Amino acid sequence: MLDKVVIANRGEIALRILRACRELGIKTVAVHSTADRDLMHVRLADESVCIGPPPAAESYLNMPAIISAAEVTDAVAIHPGYGFLAENADFAERVENSGFVFVGPRPETIRLMGDKVEAIRAMKAAGVPCVPGSDGPLGDDPEENLRLAREIGYPVIIKAAGGGGGRGMRVVHSDATLLNAITLTRAEAAAAFGNDAVYMEKYLERPRHVEFQVLADGQGNAIHLGERDCSMQRRHQKVVEEAPAPGIGEEQRRRVGERCVQACLEIGYRGAGTFEFLYQDGEFYFIEM
Repeated sequence: MLDKVVIANRGEIALRILRACRELGIKTVAVHSTADRDLMHVRLADESVCIGPPPAAESYLNMPAIISAAEVTDAVAIHPGYGFLAENADFAERVENSGFVFVGPRPETIRLMGDKVEAIRAMKAAGVPCVPGSDGPLGDDPEENLRLAREIGYPVIIKAAGGGGGRGMRVVHSDATLLNAITLTRAEAAAAFGNDAVYMEKYLERPRHVEFQVLADGQGNAIHLGERDCSMQRRHQKVVEEAPAPGIGEEQRRRVGERCVQACLEIGYRGAGTFEFLYQDGEFYFIEM
């Protein structure tokens, strides 16, 4: 059991972590910017440490300041919540190298699942159904890329390997616009994510967005908590989520859920995670975790 945890987040997220820690009898340390010193989680935590001025880059994204807060308060773990540094493999690695427990996935797992090309390869190896695609990053040979698109079948979608949040994606309906779409997506990916690798997938024209929630302890135990429908979105951001997802049969729910659990075990996943799928014509297709 952890004795004391630094909560490296703010607002409602920090309050949820604080409540869970209190129920488990774990002491808490709230880190905060100068602008957030009076927030509820700061008042309710056992201890608090100011880590910088209001801009997130100088406070909640300030890795050395957060680790220093753990050192001066004699904490044993850092909980990033979600957002901010929660999916930053370098932060997770620095936390563990500093002798603290990172409450979340291992650094190597964050890196694996952060690269969508490698994530798809790992999921295929674990038997998780995936969208038909290029099975790797696209090269610089125009003829080969055209061949792949014809083999997959139009429409296709070009995606940034390191992308997220709906950016770095372009739908292509014919040979005429494919090469230009690849060039533009590469440029956008390099600017937004520092990684110009792109890949190609079959574009599903009327899918639903369904997610499976998983929990794994990194010790060979994992479970799934069912699924939710997240199809109602605006600019690729979820607006409403419904659980359980309507129209999903119990047998299919069990089968896909078990594959997600097996994938967690095979990649050594630790913590809470979400398998995101497109669902069309009664079939699930993994897109990211």
